[in-house]
This record gives sequence, structure tokens and C-alpha cells, in this order.
Amino acid sequence: MKLPSVAAATFGMAGDSMLTVRWLGRMEFSGALALQEEIVAKKREDRSSADELLLLEHEPVYTIGRTPDRSSLLGAAHLLHPLFSINRGGQATYHGPGQLMGYPIVDLRRCGQDLHRYLRWIEQLLIELLVDYDIAASRRESLTGVWVESRKIASIGVGVRHWITMHGFALNVSSDLSPFNHIVPCGINKVAMTSIEKETGNKISVMEIGETVEKLALDRIIDLRLASEAQTINV
Repeated sequence: MKLPSVAAATFGMAGDSMLTVRWLGRMEFSGALALQEEIVAKKREDRSSADELLLLEHEPVYTIGRTPDRSSLLGAAHLLHPLFSINRGGQATYHGPGQLMGYPIVDLRRCGQDLHRYLRWIEQLLIELLVDYDIAASRRESLTGVWVESRKIASIGVGVRHWITMHGFALNVSSDLSPFNHIVPCGINKVAMTSIEKETGNKISVMEIGETVEKLALDRIIDLRLASEAQTINV
């Protein structure tokens, strides 16, 4: 299936313009990063602009967060795909075709300025999504991400500038998991990576999963806002 171009699809917008969801198709990492930075800059200038969720696939790439410890790259010289050091937390990971990337660009000043609650919101969104595919996923204490028993199915790494988020989650849908073998994924030794296809035995398109994420995100964004309102009331 030929994926849409960058401007080809806008899945939807919440009724009160709280969240805009865009499907970007398959993009080089550098282009997606530049787009995120552009949206963050716009939101800094105009606090009334809607939060956004970018959904896409990447061409094969490795990324690592802002950390002096780069041991999870295992030296990096052997990597077959480009490597980007970016402004998110966390160790090395891989992105590529068959993996759904979700980049929520959310103004946390509207959401209680609570980064931990935001991370748990992303995790819960993905856990609920996986229920629709009969996958019982969960969190693991002190390990941000989403797991199926001891197998990791989704990684989460975010950056925040002036309380505006960027980067986000990577959900393995039908991806080739072998590139993870060339790094220590998320810095977790001997972690087993899995995917929706591997867990269910069914081939599912990334766009289909993206459409499900869209519906859930539009429905659940209010949870972040309500958290902010509750915090204000309790002060």
C-alpha cells in the first residue's frame, strides 16, 4: 500500500478544537523532527492554538536521548541506519516501517504542568488500544512504556520545551524487530521486543492502528484537561 503524503490526511479534530490529529504517512526522521519544532514554536507564540497529535511511520533510524551514557548503542559504528541524538529522555531505540509513531504536541500548562501524569496518559491510551486487539498489556513499575508480560510492545520518550511536549511513543505493529538486536533497546539488558502482529498472528496495517489511536486520543484528551481543572480547584 502506498502511504499518503504529508498533507494527504487529517484524521479529525475534537469538538472544541482541543486536539488535531494528522496522519503524515512515511517520513524521514529529520523531516518529522523539523515539523515538531515548527509546531512547538507556533504554540509558544500562540497559547490558544490546538494541541496536535502527529501519526506516522519512519524510514529506518536509530535515536538516543540526551544522556552522557551512550552504552546502549554498543559503539554505534556497526549500525546500518542513521543515528540521531535528540532532546528526549531515554536510551537508544529503533524506528522503522511497520511501527506507528505518535508525536503528541501538547501544552502541559493546560494540563496541570504534570509530566508524570502525561506519561501515564500515553501509556493508558496504548493499553486501551491493545485491548481492541485482544492483547492484555500493562505498565511495569519504574519502566516507562507498555508491556505484554515481559515483552515490550511500545516505547515512550518525550521532550518538553516551555511546558510544550514533543516526541512521544513508538508502537510496534508489524515491524521487523531484528534492528533492535543491534542495540540495547531503551537501555534494558536482554529485553524482548514484540509487536501486535507477533502477539496476535494477524497482519494489521499501521494506518488502521493509527485510526484507532486517533479515536481514543480525541476521546481521552479531556482526561488531561480535567486533571488540570481538578488541580486548580484543590489549590
